[in-house]
Amino acid sequence: MIADLDETIRKLLIKELPVRNGEIDIKFEQPKREWSARLSKPTVSLFLYDVRENNVLRTHQWDQIREVNGTVTRKRSPMRVDCFYMLTTWAADPEDEHRLLTRCLMALFRYPILTEDLLVGAMQKPLFEVQARLAAHDRLTNPAEVWASLDNEMRPSVSYIVSLALDPWQEFDTPAVRTYTFHTGQAFRPDREKRLQEVEAGPSLVYFGGSIREKGNDKNPLPGIQVAVKGTGYFATTDQRGHYHLGGLLPGEYTLVIWPPKGKPVEKLVTLPAGEGDYDIWV
Repeated sequence: MIADLDETIRKLLIKELPVRNGEIDIKFEQPKREWSARLSKPTVSLFLYDVRENNVLRTHQWDQIREVNGTVTRKRSPMRVDCFYMLTTWAADPEDEHRLLTRCLMALFRYPILTEDLLVGAMQKPLFEVQARLAAHDRLTNPAEVWASLDNEMRPSVSYIVSLALDPWQEFDTPAVRTYTFHTGQAFRPDREKRLQEVEAGPSLVYFGGSIREKGNDKNPLPGIQVAVKGTGYFATTDQRGHYHLGGLLPGEYTLVIWPPKGKPVEKLVTLPAGEGDYDIWV
């Protein structure tokens, strides 16, 4: 995936600088002293110096891929990582370097999202938008340390950060869960000498979900349909598979209100908790 990101960045720069007849090289090696001594023409260097998880985009949850005959295929959400590049330009004359650096900045600033026509290899058909940040103020705050470790002369360097979605998880099948009950209570120790904990029972909350489909056509789910629990303020909208999820409510009888694409709202009386299929609605 990271090698494909390198090729995506190369493709972007060749297109946007633009680069014709190989007049400019685009390299991803470490810009060490011996490396720079071998350069024979203007070069753009993108050195990948760090990779770490993006905590802001982190989502630890289970995604439902599909549902067939009461069996749900699920998989964990992908990991989101940031790839940190150090962008530098190299030429025989400092003014040429600065002109080339400016052209690179102008090109990369135009793409805060790497568009799908640029993506190559495993990056094609991404699960999320491929976000990019250029010249982030909180990165490369002490570039002198970087250049000292590379044993090379210091020159203008710009941070370029690209967020990738890495999917190491496997899909698995499990029975569809329509209802689950959440029990609340308070645990306490009436005596420090006693090791057993007693639990003061609290109210039970019910969470449930179902599907909304076109009447007379079970295979036609209805996405974007609003579902509400009458008199409670709880509401949801069906996803692309026509599924909705609501809760947590105390056990008992409730009235669901559904707004179909055409016609008047539809009401259905449900009892919580109930059996599988009792929350499915046809409108």
